Amino acid sequence: MMAQLQQGGPDEKEKTTALKDLLSRIDLDELMKKDEPPLEFPDTLEGFEYIFNEKGQLRHIKTGEPFVFNYREDLHRWNQKRYEALGEIITKYIYELLQNECHLKKVTLPVDAIETEPKSFIFMSEDALVNPDKLLVLIHGNGVVRAGQWARRLIINEDLDSGTQIPYIKRAIEEGYGVIVLNPNENYIEVEKTKAQIPLSSDISDEPAEKRERKDKIQKETKKRRDFYEKYRNPQKEKETMQIYIRDNGSPEEHAIYVWDHFISQSAAENVFFVAHSYGGLAFVELMIQREAEVKNRVTAVALTDSVHNVWHQEVGKTIREWMRENCCNWVSSSEPLDTSVESMLPDCPRVSAVYTDPRQKD
Repeated sequence: MMAQLQQGGPDEKEKTTALKDLLSRIDLDELMKKDEPPLEFPDTLEGFEYIFNEKGQLRHIKTGEPFVFNYREDLHRWNQKRYEALGEIITKYIYELLQNECHLKKVTLPVDAIETEPKSFIFMSEDALVNPDKLLVLIHGNGVVRAGQWARRLIINEDLDSGTQIPYIKRAIEEGYGVIVLNPNENYIEVEKTKAQIPLSSDISDEPAEKRERKDKIQKETKKRRDFYEKYRNPQKEKETMQIYIRDNGSPEEHAIYVWDHFISQSAAENVFFVAHSYGGLAFVELMIQREAEVKNRVTAVALTDSVHNVWHQEVGKTIREWMRENCCNWVSSSEPLDTSVESMLPDCPRVSAVYTDPRQKD
């Protein structure tokens, strides 16, 4: 709009000047009467006034209603932050269920981590490394999910059985499997940046005073405009953070290889089975590429669900593709009846129909 006005004649230029004057005198606080509330949320389910009922459904303590995302109208960012805060509490709740209901133990990674370095963890049954018969390994997809989860949205909007790995774990234990639950998205910790860590502008002390003053003026005007729009778009400026990656576990692929090297390959099980969802399938294929002979020797079968692996992009060799055709199956979202063959453009494992789910609820 401003550019169009500037291209016109004297009248348009006068309007431009008047508009600039008006904008300079706007009271931001008055303009932004709908400033969002503080991004401060409870740290317990009870604080949110929600609880999981006997059916594993998330329900409001007072009304019994399902979770409501749009808690405050016209404040999408605030509602999203509230949803994320609740999700973090649910993640911790699932960890507790893995330990208390499934009787899994939490194991710190790296195995030789010192006290001061960033750490991750996995969960495993007491017999995971000594069960002589069979071992089940679970790998979830990417995104916000953590160990023990398949899909956060399903946990919140449906129930624990739909969105967590707990039914798989309980049945596996009942049928005599050892169990290892990977945690491939726990790749780093976030710490607040200090002023010393924030990059500074280049040194301009040798510049002439006039040029330095002009540059300072431009920078101040730029900052003023940026602050204006930033306050309107994002009233609550969040703290600036930096990521410190966990040694040997800085990505889902690294994590899968690390757990294979230090746990799965060291287990006594004669038969190892994998269930890998979404990006977990890609991580498994990368594990095969890096440890082909070992995986072929130890793994009996792999169940993939909506796996996003790609044998061309990952440059999977012929011998691995042949092994996958015989030992892997990818259940994909489809409107066809369960286990109906689904055509694939990729020359790897068979694809068959799974019970249809909304693709938005994958991760």
